[in-house]
Amino acid sequence: MAHYIAIIEDAGPDRAVGVWFPDLPGCTSAGDDIDEALRNAPEALYAEALQEDGRRLQRARTLSELKADPATADDVRDNMVALIELRTRAHAAE
Repeated sequence: MAHYIAIIEDAGPDRAVGVWFPDLPGCTSAGDDIDEALRNAPEALYAEALQEDGRRLQRARTLSELKADPATADDVRDNMVALIELRTRAHAAE
């Protein structure tokens, strides 16, 4: 099963918590708090896989690779990260 690293941005108590995937531009999710944002993240990842319509998703990089990439290093350093499983159709319905 594939896993993707998500960046979790908590902008404060009066704002939604954002989740995005550096390896999947445009794939985002959110929640009222960190727990809800993390619960919603697998659905966003699954929806992104469906949009690819049979094409392979970009390879998921490791945390070390993201830290070494100047385009993502600051985001990895300044925010929380989580490993999100790309669920199969059966799992996504749960």
